[in-house]
Amino acid sequence: MATLLRSKLSNVATSVSNKSQAKVSGMFARMGFQAATDEEAVGFAHCDDLDFEHRQGLQMDILKAEGEPGGEEGAEPPVEGDIHYQRGGGAPLPPSGSKDQGMGAGGEFGGHDKPKITAWEAGWNVTNAIQGMFVLGLPYAILHGGYLGLFLIIFAAVVCCYTGKILIACLYEENEDGEVVRVRDSYVAIANACCAPRFPTLGGRVVNVAQIIELVMTCILYVVVSGNLMYNSFPGLPVSQKSWSIIATAVLLPCAFLKNLKAVSKFSLLCTLAHFVINILVIAYCLSRARDWAWEKVKFYIDVKKFPISIGIIVFSYTSQIFLPSLEGNMQQPSEFHCMMNWTHIAACVLKGLFALVAYLTWADETKEVITDNLPGSIRAVVNIFLVAKALLSYPLPFFAAVEVLEKSLFQEGSRAFFPACYGGDGRLKSWGLTLRCALVVFTLLMAIYVPHFALLMGLTGSLTGAGLCFLLPSLFHLRLLWRKLLWHQVFFDVAIFVIGGICSVSGFVHSLEGLIEAYRTNAED
Repeated sequence: MATLLRSKLSNVATSVSNKSQAKVSGMFARMGFQAATDEEAVGFAHCDDLDFEHRQGLQMDILKAEGEPGGEEGAEPPVEGDIHYQRGGGAPLPPSGSKDQGMGAGGEFGGHDKPKITAWEAGWNVTNAIQGMFVLGLPYAILHGGYLGLFLIIFAAVVCCYTGKILIACLYEENEDGEVVRVRDSYVAIANACCAPRFPTLGGRVVNVAQIIELVMTCILYVVVSGNLMYNSFPGLPVSQKSWSIIATAVLLPCAFLKNLKAVSKFSLLCTLAHFVINILVIAYCLSRARDWAWEKVKFYIDVKKFPISIGIIVFSYTSQIFLPSLEGNMQQPSEFHCMMNWTHIAACVLKGLFALVAYLTWADETKEVITDNLPGSIRAVVNIFLVAKALLSYPLPFFAAVEVLEKSLFQEGSRAFFPACYGGDGRLKSWGLTLRCALVVFTLLMAIYVPHFALLMGLTGSLTGAGLCFLLPSLFHLRLLWRKLLWHQVFFDVAIFVIGGICSVSGFVHSLEGLIEAYRTNAED
């Protein structure tokens, strides 16, 4: 018995000695003074075995406590480190009521079971993003920028196409065999990789904030344009633009109850086709007045105060970078992504340039913030009603995306969440989740009522988040992650885009803000 006791004491002393030596040696090895020896490696492994057995015992105690009556309510929750500790190093599965469970292993892609899309389908999605309703503000940009505004439409298309490609390049790295493999799956993952190891989540939070701002501002613009179009379509009715915005928001309130976009997505193709038809009708009317086009009104000089607003409008009309990583990951042939980006942005550049120029030549200095307001009364009412229907049916898409980002950032289940989860174990939306959604709808209404200026809001959003997500961050991430592999001209392009984008972003934001303040003062005086 004494021999057995001495043997156990000897083993414990050896274990403690190995543990302390391994920790000290490992610390110096990490500092670069000395590499760990084989004996110290054995000490590390032994300590890991002891630690694992200890944690396994804790987990068994926790499971036993949960199995007893009243264990779930009375027992203290396990330590986060114990929950996440696994022999294989993997993360724990989400709880049964978690929304992440429905996303599958593919994370942002929604799992590997989803069917892949072709390059044409991916191009259609990109076209929907950069050829939407906001092209209606481009003639107003030509009003303040002239030929330089046309050049900016081309320049923005080239830069956004390039930054979309380099953003996708940041998703890939070479493995030990020299093969290029996809190691990231989202814009947020790229941002976190750039800020690691000191601030591993800072980049993702910055991108999430920018994404939320852009999505919410997009919702606000839909409400603003709906009120503006209805007010100008029926000027004889005793209903103000603010009242029309309230009516539009009342129609949009059921969006707070959305769990998915299946019901809305059925109308997306119809809305897009209707929008193309509307653009063709506007261009056809402008061509019918080609004899009266005011070529002399297209200036080579710019309005210094208002042109930066035009920059934001143009940039905002090209924003699509935020969903490109998910789109490329769902393509059948990811190698066709570059070709798809080329032809979609070339088509967007040609169509936007022609639409903006032809519309401005028709109305010249009388061009309004939303170009359809310049149409004759009989045509304007029909076109605007279709546009309002498209705006209302388009609202749920950015709204649902903004809600998801907020829920995952603040309300996701787990010990790091700021608030309890919005969904119960049965998948039903809880009261505070519904309150969050209703508050977001009401917030878009209040912004649309107090800031009912489509072009200024669009310019502000494009300068603040559009330039950041499309110009600044992709070029910065590209330099940070792939610096050693870039050629000199790629470094030059990235630095030039970052500098030019920064200047345009700051100037556009300042002048858009000044324009909003001036417009608010004018409305207050009236």
